[in-house]
Amino acid sequence: MGTSKSPRCSVLTPDLIELTDGRIILGIDPGTNLLGFGVIRIEGKKPVYVDMGVLDLRKDKDPYQKLRAIYDCISEVCKSYHPRELAIESPFYGKNAQVILKLGRAQGAAMLAALEFGIETVREYAPRKAKEAIVGNGAASKEQVRMMVEKTLGVTLEAKYLDATDALAIALCHHFETSRPVSSASGKGGWEQFVKNNPDRVKP
Repeated sequence: MGTSKSPRCSVLTPDLIELTDGRIILGIDPGTNLLGFGVIRIEGKKPVYVDMGVLDLRKDKDPYQKLRAIYDCISEVCKSYHPRELAIESPFYGKNAQVILKLGRAQGAAMLAALEFGIETVREYAPRKAKEAIVGNGAASKEQVRMMVEKTLGVTLEAKYLDATDALAIALCHHFETSRPVSSASGKGGWEQFVKNNPDRVKP
């Protein structure tokens, strides 16, 4: 199973695996210079590594062409793997307004591409939330996140692709959050979803 890809949308796995069973989750670490993405499949309750990549936009000067490139890249990823769930990092506080605006635009371009290609669920996670879910420390470094992602997925990932490993961490965070009996993820889920999935465990 193969696909053509934009040179700037560098997917790291050369041969795509057949995705016939399990939930497919796309994680995105948005950025206007470097955007990381990671794809995992849930087999039963076990997360399995599928792919990851980095879109390098550092040489692009036109901010609107960057958004086009983000849209095209995420479209390619979605066409390749057909994820049904998107977990994306939300713009974090503490940056100046212009930085938040740029990150929000990048996030929006990625979301739109995913939604147009069949994403059914979108969840946003703060950077600290993803780090806490993976490392247990909201202030963990990117390198610490990478090492825990490797351990969780049972794979070896190159240290130079930290934006992609961050994206895998966001996808894993979404899996952990939505796998709880009462999910703390925003939006649908939570108690209502638990009752729906476990009618035998709820007394009238």
